[in-house]
Amino acid sequence: MEYPFGKIERKWQRVWREKRIFSAPQKSEKPKYYVLSMFPYPSGVLHIGHASNYSIGDAVTRLKMMQGYSVMQPMGYDAFGMPAENYAIQHNSHPRITTEENIAAMRSQFDGMGFGLDWDREVSTCRPDYYRWGQYIFKKLYEKGLVYRKKSFQNWCEECQTVLANEQVEDGSCWRCGSEVEQKELEQWYFRITDYAEELLDFSKIIDWPERVMTMQKNWIGKSEGAKINFMLENSETQIPIFTTRPDTIYGVTFMALPPEHPLVQAWLASEPDNKALHDFCRKVINEDKLLRSSAEAVKEGVFSGRYCINPLNGDKVQIWITNYVLMDYGTGAVMAVPAHDQRDFDFAKKYKIPIKIVIQKPDSSLVLEEMTEAYIEPGIMVNSQQFDGMESEAAKAAITEWAAQNGWGEQTFTYRLRDWGISRQRYWGNPIPVIHCPKCGVVLVPDRDLPVRLPDNVQVGRTTSNPLLSVPEWLNVSCPQCGEMARRETDTMDTFVDSSWYFARYADPKNDKEPFNPEQANYWLPVDQYIGGIEHACMHLLYARFFHKFMRDLGWVNSDEPFARLLTQGMVTKDGAKMSKSKGNTVDPQYIIDRFGADTLRVFLLFASPPEKDVEWSDDGVMGAFRFLNRVWRLIDGNQDLIVKGLSCNPGEIGEEIAELRYQVHHAIYRWTEDCLQRMQYNTAIASAMELLNAIVKIKEPEKLVDAELAVYGFACAALPKMLYPFAPHIAEELWEILRREKLLHESGLPGYEERYLQRDSITYVIQINGKLRGKLEVSPATSSETLQAMALEVENVKRCLDGLSVKKIIVIPGKMISIAAGK
Repeated sequence: MEYPFGKIERKWQRVWREKRIFSAPQKSEKPKYYVLSMFPYPSGVLHIGHASNYSIGDAVTRLKMMQGYSVMQPMGYDAFGMPAENYAIQHNSHPRITTEENIAAMRSQFDGMGFGLDWDREVSTCRPDYYRWGQYIFKKLYEKGLVYRKKSFQNWCEECQTVLANEQVEDGSCWRCGSEVEQKELEQWYFRITDYAEELLDFSKIIDWPERVMTMQKNWIGKSEGAKINFMLENSETQIPIFTTRPDTIYGVTFMALPPEHPLVQAWLASEPDNKALHDFCRKVINEDKLLRSSAEAVKEGVFSGRYCINPLNGDKVQIWITNYVLMDYGTGAVMAVPAHDQRDFDFAKKYKIPIKIVIQKPDSSLVLEEMTEAYIEPGIMVNSQQFDGMESEAAKAAITEWAAQNGWGEQTFTYRLRDWGISRQRYWGNPIPVIHCPKCGVVLVPDRDLPVRLPDNVQVGRTTSNPLLSVPEWLNVSCPQCGEMARRETDTMDTFVDSSWYFARYADPKNDKEPFNPEQANYWLPVDQYIGGIEHACMHLLYARFFHKFMRDLGWVNSDEPFARLLTQGMVTKDGAKMSKSKGNTVDPQYIIDRFGADTLRVFLLFASPPEKDVEWSDDGVMGAFRFLNRVWRLIDGNQDLIVKGLSCNPGEIGEEIAELRYQVHHAIYRWTEDCLQRMQYNTAIASAMELLNAIVKIKEPEKLVDAELAVYGFACAALPKMLYPFAPHIAEELWEILRREKLLHESGLPGYEERYLQRDSITYVIQINGKLRGKLEVSPATSSETLQAMALEVENVKRCLDGLSVKKIIVIPGKMISIAAGK
């Protein structure tokens, strides 16, 4: 008979709600613990991946509450952005309507899963009481010089009429509509995240992040040490600064490589409208995928600009080429090309018959220009480098940089791969940028008293090919707050990553209408003690949130350096070896599983199937296995409740061998469970410990015949199961705890406890195998040595009989389990 999961789950969700046990007080005598899982996009309903992610966070929450912490686990909705806007367009509705409908549906799903969330702290980024403060933070960034506007080339989807982030471009096409993405020069708003690049490379204040995530961020920031050298455009006062990590090769520069996006190239294009070859090449390259352009395998192409620059160190006249393999996004956007000592430059020079000059010779002087088939990129001895000839090339790097600095040609510096964060989006459903463009005053920030700049509702979403905000003249046209003349609002909205870069702080004080949050309240909870989300956010959300947190620290709003002390990047849920998606037809509706087997079954399956950081392969058999397990626990405790309750009141005393083994099993199971839950965060093996304990308990076939001292052990073992299950299957655990007539709820009852003295058996059973077949058993003291075990095994009667006529080749002792004998003729 199945346990009544539906009735039980509704009951305990109601009890938790009425008792408000997950409403975290702002201050408590208990130590605080802040658990946060990345909030969802409400562009649909919760899927099985959400259920997996939030089951992990809820397990952490309940464990910490059992430990005696005051725990905050809030939830909200990352509600702005293209997914929500596109969902509304697909359903012929308005984003505000569909988003609120989806939020209501998700809230019901959260409740149905029984997650212990603090709904008093709910936030939704599309509501004015939240995005008002995002606009306020924009203004603070602007006031500190961390916001600017400039023209640059952007990924542009003509069909969607918006800029796309690099991650939204898939094989040169728009991730949503599939249209070809082109590069379009637009005026965009940027945050100077690069001002914090050095701090973002410092992870010393983080307690526990995956090494992989920190490495990904370090590589994304991409710090390089080198020299900035200023070449001069021939017959001009215009400088062309370059950054190089190889100043030792500067005497070997034979051409300068510029990308089509470089400002100089753009100026030349404007001055030469009839230069068809130059225009065609630049247009083609600009629209190529940047990663492919810069890859080592890409075919190197270019056109000669007809112009030259001067190498300041030796006065050489150097050709300027426009190429496809240099990116504006790295360094200064200009590259001094040294074909003899850089493979890309070598390939390009060979193709276009550009001179090659050796300036670093092999230590054995064997490098001959006419015989070179590839660039020499190793250290060596300086040649053809004036006063630096004969130096080791590694030492020459510093010497040449110093020489350039002394002569005003350059300086030692650092550069970063990280670019400033372009936040402009040409879509409706986003946080309006609080800026007014006045013909007289220029860029004017919207005064604090007029915040938030509210999104108008009467927009033509999906019915216009231009920015929908342009279709609302009464919103667009506004008086300048400085001079009073007619002006226009900024129609770009902010990247949704802006909304999620500070939400963790708003949860500390979500109803504050005077400021983004009260610093005292935020500092009580921050940093987040355990953050949970996907590794795909490593170089975007997680980096942006760190940037925002450090900026808020500099404003005096928070006193910590990092937003997230610990980070868990959970795995995906896959089916048939592939990521679940509607297009593949391999999705699973979590609500169906809940209706058929209960939320606890789904949670146990998701947490048992894999460690939290690994992918979970969906298995219908696995779900059934979790359901059978919970039913077995139910039958054990519900069917023996009076006996267990009696055992819990019995005193310890003399016990038999069978119960001594059970005592060892329960204390050992709790010990492993404690280590897995609190030290290793390996919930799959913690659940396995509960399963093993259940198996040990049901071996006691007639518990009603146990004497009181033995019944005390039996009762303790049975009562441990609800506590061990509570973080993973809280509804059935609470019901079983109540059945056992415990007065407190489980989160108030503490962790299951074990005693060190019972972690050793009085005796251990070793099985004895001969050539892989079971031939006997030994009952011995745990302290018995390996040598003694081998000798004792050979004296077992059945072993002696089976070895008759054979010689022992090898004996292997597996501690605590088995003695394996290999024998032959």
